[in-house]
Amino acid sequence: MRFTVTDTAQSIPVVYKGILPDLFKEGKGCVAQGHVGTDGVFYADQVLAKHDENYMPPQAGQAIDNAKHDREAAKSVVY
Repeated sequence: MRFTVTDTAQSIPVVYKGILPDLFKEGKGCVAQGHVGTDGVFYADQVLAKHDENYMPPQAGQAIDNAKHDREAAKSVVY
């Protein structure tokens, strides 16, 4: 399968050998893992369809939660 991924400013061609998820559709977001070849093509090992545009990796979500917790804890410190 060949397709192009874009952020509307830049585009990169993608090659993927495998079955694409049912939710994979034109104009929708995806998460792809793989590598960029010397030819400038992204060779995907895995492609996941995004359920919504608010996806973030679990580590990023945990970091945000930790920062919120730290900020709230700092508010309760009495000097």
